[in-house]
Amino acid sequence: MNDTEPQTAKGKVLWHFTMSLDGFVAGPNHAMGWMTGTPSRPGLIQEYVTTTGAVLGGRSGWDAGYARPYGGAWSGPVFVLTHHPQDATPTEGVTFLNCDPAEAVRIGLTAADGGNLEVHSPTIGRQLLALGLIDEIDLHIAPVLLGDGIRLFDNPGGEPITLRHVGDRPPTVVVNVRYEPTTRARTATSGAH
Repeated sequence: MNDTEPQTAKGKVLWHFTMSLDGFVAGPNHAMGWMTGTPSRPGLIQEYVTTTGAVLGGRSGWDAGYARPYGGAWSGPVFVLTHHPQDATPTEGVTFLNCDPAEAVRIGLTAADGGNLEVHSPTIGRQLLALGLIDEIDLHIAPVLLGDGIRLFDNPGGEPITLRHVGDRPPTVVVNVRYEPTTRARTATSGAH
């Protein structure tokens, strides 16, 4: 099912994640093993490989073992926003930035050279959303419930953020998903004594 139009490179700032159905983009301690074995629609990864000009991430994700996106199929500049760049391990193709998020976006978009800047950090994405610097939120909802981990959007006490759907659907329509559990609990009569 193609529920969105193919991604294009237009110098956009994309907050981009695969997310569990219950809103987590990583498990506890940034664990990403839950994504293994969850296929995406054909050609989806290649869309992002060709449209991504640069990536902006956060230090906690980096320190937890961040790897190049798209299984290493993408190469380009990676920027890690941190308050302590001096204690980061130098890595080829990675620049550690100590600046405000808006400046990090400016730097990332310049490096993206017309491609999109992908934001791979829930915390930075939330800050950029508050600053009005996110052009699109691209989510791929995986059929899994994690129950714990790092949420896409945590904003306790904050106001709800209303979004507009991109594409040919009505702009504020609810997106419907329907899943069945692959394992079911035993019924009350099947194992009761």
